[in-house]
Amino acid sequence: MTRLLLAYALQVLGAHARKLRAGPPQVPCRSVKPGGSRMRPLDFGELLLLAALWGASFLFMRLSAPEFGPVALSALRVGMATLVLLPLLFWRGQAAVLRAHWRTIAVVGVVNSALPFVLFSTAALAINAGLSAIFNATAPLWAALIAYLWLGDRMTRPCIAGLAVGFAGVLWLAWNSASFKPGDHGVSAVLAIAACLGATLCYGFAANYTKRKLSGVASLALAAGSQLAATMALALPAVWWWPPIMPSATAWASVAGLALLCTALAYLLYFRLIDRLGAARAITVTFLMPLFAAAWGAIFLGERLTPTMIVGCAVILLGTALTTGALSTRAPSADSADR
Repeated sequence: MTRLLLAYALQVLGAHARKLRAGPPQVPCRSVKPGGSRMRPLDFGELLLLAALWGASFLFMRLSAPEFGPVALSALRVGMATLVLLPLLFWRGQAAVLRAHWRTIAVVGVVNSALPFVLFSTAALAINAGLSAIFNATAPLWAALIAYLWLGDRMTRPCIAGLAVGFAGVLWLAWNSASFKPGDHGVSAVLAIAACLGATLCYGFAANYTKRKLSGVASLALAAGSQLAATMALALPAVWWWPPIMPSATAWASVAGLALLCTALAYLLYFRLIDRLGAARAITVTFLMPLFAAAWGAIFLGERLTPTMIVGCAVILLGTALTTGALSTRAPSADSADR
């Protein structure tokens, strides 16, 4: 099945490459597009595909992190994604955009890819895919809080209520899932949960940093450049922490799935949705990811979705919906990014 998914990814990436080469000059993607256009069936299908891909990333990390280790796995993930995205960037003639903004894009690469990928890969050593994805849904909560503290965004009453509900759900779920006892790979559940929350904090900062520093920068340059920066940041640490035993074919296939499906293809889909629908609608992928992650974990790893996880997920998603404005008739003003 993994081979079929990889073959499909290569076909889709090839189609994107042909469109990029044949199409007119790309309009820079803005970080916030308040209204966006009406969602078509194709858009909804791509939203579901994006949620399925990002949900599968937690499955692939569970399969490959024990053999590669978090650092080497993350380095291979961003490195292979760079090999796909960077040629597309040059093919599209947008290398100058990357050169003009390389410093700020490098920051995004480290904070939005390198660090959170390592942290989520660490978490994959101790907790299941569904639980990691549930904690991943807190990224918009951090984004809203940082936007208020750093950018001075106004806090509405629904937003404040959403933050309170969302973080209360995090505390309750963490309290019921926490264990200080290290597992087989030396990582305890408490450390894994802290790693997930640290990763989503990085996502929240990166969303606001991108909004402030890179608004209007072409999305392909941002995607390719950030993966290149993450690759450079993780290259030497990956050499140091390279696994002493050659990983299995299953682990290598999982790395390829992470890079091609969950990173390169997913970034293209995500920025495409932002460009067509606006960030307010594209970020609704956050609500679908835990469902897919739990489903993939149950199907391929036999992981069990407990009542505690279901209730905790519902509370966190309710808080996220209030914070992002998904339960309001008014469009949210803060952007957020999620991997």
